[in-house]
Amino acid sequence: MSQALLAGLARTTRPQVAVRRFLALDAVVTGGNGIAYAVASGPLGEFLGVDPGLLLELGVLLTVYAAGVAWLASRPQPPALGVKLVVDINALWAVLSLVALVAWLEPTPVGLVWTPLQALTVAGFAAAQWAALRAVATGR
Repeated sequence: MSQALLAGLARTTRPQVAVRRFLALDAVVTGGNGIAYAVASGPLGEFLGVDPGLLLELGVLLTVYAAGVAWLASRPQPPALGVKLVVDINALWAVLSLVALVAWLEPTPVGLVWTPLQALTVAGFAAAQWAALRAVATGR
């Protein structure tokens, strides 16, 4: 990801601010998704074709994860190791979402669209966070 693109997406030329902004956006989106899954696991499970019990568990997990990402985003200089862990978890989530879609989920047509769409979104967060972290490390 080029520095100009990174700066444009983060609306800043300061890499440390970009890292924090990408973490914060991740926390908001993931937290909202997690709360929705936890609170409305029954209707959403039916809508997406995913077991409501699994959706409830994922919702709780995502909400807790989002709180951790939000905490990192709130640090003036998020520790590189913590950001790398978020990047790795996001990449793993994206891959496992697609594997689950092929291997064991039996989604509705909406779920068939939603699953890769959310995997792509999470992969985008991982790429943006990684690029911003690299910019911090290189001092650009």
